[in-house]
Amino acid sequence: MPLALLALAVGAFGIGTTEFVIMGLLPEIAADYGVSIPTAGLLVTGYALGVVAGAPLLTVLGTRIGRKQMLMLLMGLFVLGNLLSAVAPSFGAMLAGRVVASLAHGAFFGIGAVVAADLVAPDRKAGAIATMFTGLTVANVVGVPLGTSIGQAVGWRTTFAIVAGLGVVGLLGIARLVPDLPRAEGAHLRRELTAFRNPQVLLAMAMTVLGFGGVFAAITYIAPMMTHVAGYSEGAVTWLLVLFGIGMFLGNLLGGRFADRRLMPLLYVTLGGLAVVLAVFTLTAHHKALAAVTVVLVGALGFATVPPLQKRVLDQAHGAPTLASAVNIGAFNLGNALAAWLGGLVISAGLGYTAPNWVGAALAAAALVLALWSAALERRTVKAGAPTAVGGPSPVAVPVHH
Repeated sequence: MPLALLALAVGAFGIGTTEFVIMGLLPEIAADYGVSIPTAGLLVTGYALGVVAGAPLLTVLGTRIGRKQMLMLLMGLFVLGNLLSAVAPSFGAMLAGRVVASLAHGAFFGIGAVVAADLVAPDRKAGAIATMFTGLTVANVVGVPLGTSIGQAVGWRTTFAIVAGLGVVGLLGIARLVPDLPRAEGAHLRRELTAFRNPQVLLAMAMTVLGFGGVFAAITYIAPMMTHVAGYSEGAVTWLLVLFGIGMFLGNLLGGRFADRRLMPLLYVTLGGLAVVLAVFTLTAHHKALAAVTVVLVGALGFATVPPLQKRVLDQAHGAPTLASAVNIGAFNLGNALAAWLGGLVISAGLGYTAPNWVGAALAAAALVLALWSAALERRTVKAGAPTAVGGPSPVAVPVHH
């Protein structure tokens, strides 16, 4: 694998760290700004909505300039946003910094995946893309727990300053190691929009919103849930996030391995299992050992849905996949925003810190219903002799995340 993939992986590591580290630092940030935990949860919602808006807009812009230049621009935006968060004098300024950083997220992964695939031979494209996305999964095993620990020990502002530094390393790596790549031939908005005429693409994106939203309903409020309900110390939240990251890593590997073979059955199992585990979390959250096991399962089942959902979109949008892929990354974050907001509502209503788990279970169950509906529609379409995707199914599995 070329060294350029290392630069892309470093960028993915920084983006993954800043996206998820906020959950472990919510109590500290809320205390510093004098706001409630649900209000601090808007930092998660705002970031997610920024990804939703930035993914399609900046991806379209990225078709007009060189891919290397666009990746460098996106990393610069990421650095600026995290620096703003590190020095923000008010909660509103902190929220603005999070939104600025989030604008780079979806487009970086969308364009970066295309660049990674172009750097290697045709029979190694999926492996190259997976290598880049390894940075995201490793962020949740190493970057997020370490960032949480640093934030709790010396202040959360230091964490965001360090993440900005990671962004600088990623930017320099891209400038030095990624070759100049030409603008995509034939890439224009009208062609990319044809993918959204396929109802299966829209159903897959809806599954993404609801399914991954189920994970974020619980994980957004993991710090207060584990400290106030399970009885863990604040310092233990770091190790719980390590467990969640390990679950994510394993789930992503399993999802990527089996998405090629039995995509829809894999979605049935993972979405159904996620709904059950999140419902049970309302009980296991009261016991330290059981809570820790459940955190691993939420991470594993949640991220096992990522490769099949991303591949489902790519298959159905084959021939015009770039914008659809970026929008689906935005869909993951739309689910994050929706879930964080709904979780904050039930906490504010006085239902307790375990109430978001019920929200997550309902979202995952709704995603399972959509998966069953999508499969039924596909069977009906096949019987009618109509094509199931724009341009036919994609021959390559892409085991990637948002």
